[in-house]
Amino acid sequence: MALIKSISGIRGTIGGKPGDNLTPVDIVKFAAAYGSMILQKNGKKVVVGRDGRISGEMVSALVVSTLRGLGLDVIDLGMSTTPTVELAVPGEKAAGGIILTASHNPKEWNALKLLNSEGEFISAEEGAVILEKVQKEDFIFAQVDKLGEYRMSNDWLQKSIDSVVNYPLVDVPAIRERKYRIVVDVINSTGALFIPPLLKALGVEEVILLNEEVNGRFAHNPEPLPENLTGLSLKVQQAKADLGIAVDPDVDRLCFVCEDGGMFGEEYTLVAVADYVLSKRPGNTVSNMSSTKALKEVTIRRGGEYYPSAVGEVNVVRTMKRVNAVIGGEGNGGIIVPDLHYGRDALVGIGLFLSALSHHKNGIKSFRSQYPDYFISKNKIELAAGINVPAIFEKIKTKYKNHPINTDDGLKIEFDSDWVHLRTSNTEPIIRIYAESNFETTANNIALRLMQDIKEFIAP
Repeated sequence: MALIKSISGIRGTIGGKPGDNLTPVDIVKFAAAYGSMILQKNGKKVVVGRDGRISGEMVSALVVSTLRGLGLDVIDLGMSTTPTVELAVPGEKAAGGIILTASHNPKEWNALKLLNSEGEFISAEEGAVILEKVQKEDFIFAQVDKLGEYRMSNDWLQKSIDSVVNYPLVDVPAIRERKYRIVVDVINSTGALFIPPLLKALGVEEVILLNEEVNGRFAHNPEPLPENLTGLSLKVQQAKADLGIAVDPDVDRLCFVCEDGGMFGEEYTLVAVADYVLSKRPGNTVSNMSSTKALKEVTIRRGGEYYPSAVGEVNVVRTMKRVNAVIGGEGNGGIIVPDLHYGRDALVGIGLFLSALSHHKNGIKSFRSQYPDYFISKNKIELAAGINVPAIFEKIKTKYKNHPINTDDGLKIEFDSDWVHLRTSNTEPIIRIYAESNFETTANNIALRLMQDIKEFIAP
């Protein structure tokens, strides 16, 4: 099993030995370190929310009690979404927030994602402070008469929906006029609580839910990739629906299925939404360097400038702020709308995508045909303990030294109009290998070639 401590939080598998897995001991230490940093900033209030995982209630109880034990007041949103917690932190004038979710990871995983007072992921510097506090157990708990207060808040589901419906570029009348029938795979998590009322507020005529019981026992691998969405594709065809929607367990990633059951392509979620936003509000865009080049082409066509960032939401946000981007995100279906909040948000993504689609006279497959068919082959290699990844990357860098190479985030190698990006994951003990080409076979072959290189360099 695994425990991953990073500057963005702690993530691991539930159970086992402290320090090797995400146990109650590790949860308390990390929550205490984060809470101590908040107190040092003279903070008093923290927002906590969780997805629908099996371990969520247990982890939440530990986190809430630890924060209160430090003397911090806690506003508990209960089962919520990542974008909702991000909105609630500044909305409640809190000093920070914790989202209890392992995002797309399987059911045995959970995590503490840490926010600052703006509802954004903490900086690398703040993350380093927390890791040091965990290592040194540098936290002091409050005396009995100074324990923090607790308040449960049920207001933020509606506030989150209202933020989408009232967003200026979300065209509710146009969506309502189309009388859509939509199938949604909510993967046994909190999307089941948020997406049906959102779609109703947007004027969607009929909503069919898949995996709607919020029990955390995910009916399939929860990462919204084509191989995991066969049930959604089939249901869209059977129900003669206009489209399908899939989200991950904490509702910050988003992808669509066309009326014939084919994939719209998670890479093109951001492309389509950005194209719509840029048509109304010209400006710059940002995505991470593992994302499709189609966003750059759309941005230039709309008169803006595209900027790449390192992988990771915090890196995308930093670049978006630097270049004053009007829209940004990641090719995994993560959309960031900066004037709403600086975080990936599938809820506003649904509102903007349906607005764009409603202005297209034909269906979603025709809508997709407006954009080029670039193919990204997404692969991964699991890492055993002790593997020296930097040494492997150095050998690959030497092998491909005659090609343009970017080392800002792992290795990105360019082959004429194609590229491959190798990097270690921030959330799992793996190397991700992404390759893009105009042709699916070429993308797969590039990825396979680099995967073979990695395996050969690991073998000795």
